[in-house]
Amino acid sequence: MKYALLINERPGAYDGLSEDQRAAISAEYIALTKDERILGGERLQPADTATTVRVEHGELLLTDGPFADTKEIFGGYYLVEAIDLDSVLELAARIPAARLGGSVEVRPLVER
Repeated sequence: MKYALLINERPGAYDGLSEDQRAAISAEYIALTKDERILGGERLQPADTATTVRVEHGELLLTDGPFADTKEIFGGYYLVEAIDLDSVLELAARIPAARLGGSVEVRPLVER
């Protein structure tokens, strides 16, 4: 089965970390891409580069930045193929954002 691991980062999670600590965290993310269960994934640009689109009563409404009522910001994702959910949860627990005040949402993909 295929899953999306949606990485939600806590704003400011890397504040106060040294360059070496940041490099180590980046290395963890890169190491995950070498796992055979990972089919792909990408890191997103910072949330302040986003534009949110809504249509209300036929009128296009644009908002600079993310427009979500949450303390976490969607930062990236991995696409995974695994035998079972337990295997995917083990991968999700290795994502640094999960221990740095963020979260990883594990969601099965709709198979076509």
